[in-house]
Amino acid sequence: MTRITPISLEHATDATRPLLEGVQKKIGFLPNLFKVLAHAPAVLASYLQNSAALSKTSLSATEKEAVFLATSQVNGCDYCLAAHTLFAGKAGLSKQDILSARHGELNAIAALARQITESRGHLTVEQLAAARSAGIDDSKIIEVIAHVASQTLTNYLNNAVLTDIDFPAIDA
Repeated sequence: MTRITPISLEHATDATRPLLEGVQKKIGFLPNLFKVLAHAPAVLASYLQNSAALSKTSLSATEKEAVFLATSQVNGCDYCLAAHTLFAGKAGLSKQDILSARHGELNAIAALARQITESRGHLTVEQLAAARSAGIDDSKIIEVIAHVASQTLTNYLNNAVLTDIDFPAIDA
């Protein structure tokens, strides 16, 4: 049971309603995460702006989903694991790929995301060298860090408030 009641579209403020309608149009429904974020209009707007900016990074859709899955696994966020299992499948990852991404084993991007999350950003020289030797340049390292940071916000929010999961159930 959620600790912060989601705000329905009908009860959204004039500031948040257009933002929520945009999410609903893009995803096809309005996930509870965004209804909870609507309690803090500036945070909702900031998160959506950040997500839009990060959508323009050089990471592919499957690489982004690998980051989201690895980060959410480490942070223990069942909500985001359910959401990104769905999105990763739509991006082309198989069920096995999704499991591998969750554990940082799918590819070097997933491994890096897991290491960043586990170490709270305190990567070792060896971890950075391994990422670079796997073909991840400095630009992509920074992009992975940015995606981990953004994902951590939603992970922590969902973990703190126990957001009701409104995505297909998975074995978390």
